[in-house]
Amino acid sequence: MERSTITRGIVGGLVGGIVMAMFAMIAGATYLGTGFFTPMYHIAAFLIGPEEMKSSMDGGTFYFSAGPAALGMMIHMVTAIGWGVLFALLVSRIRIGGASLILLGAIYGLAVMAFMSFIALPIIGQGDMPTMVGWPTFSIEHVLYGATLGAWLGLAGVRSRALEPEIAAGGIPVR
Repeated sequence: MERSTITRGIVGGLVGGIVMAMFAMIAGATYLGTGFFTPMYHIAAFLIGPEEMKSSMDGGTFYFSAGPAALGMMIHMVTAIGWGVLFALLVSRIRIGGASLILLGAIYGLAVMAFMSFIALPIIGQGDMPTMVGWPTFSIEHVLYGATLGAWLGLAGVRSRALEPEIAAGGIPVR
């Protein structure tokens, strides 16, 4: 059970992270006016400095630098996978399933946003990220991440052990 739950959390986190990244990148290229790849450069900035992010914001909609973009995407996806595994493990221990899992995922996404915004990002020197992006956009990104993660886990069959009947010694389900 644990191994399959972890695997589903990895994939769910990855899928949710992709949805979140695509929304952030489209927002950057359209209504934010900061550039399509700017979110990836912003994520990588704590390791490589803000130069690529600034160049992207000044360089037009599709300024591209492969190394920094790949680094930002890698950091984003590893983080999304970690949060996905944690959510899958938590969900496997509570009584929830179906559409409720999508709503719980959206709430979880907001909890991740709060942790990242007020604890993790300030620690790594990126505490300005939510205000640079804008709280409404940052919130939507995280709701999309969590709802997608919840939907994936529901489709992938991550359920509470409390929802599954226990098997008696003779192989007969006990209710």
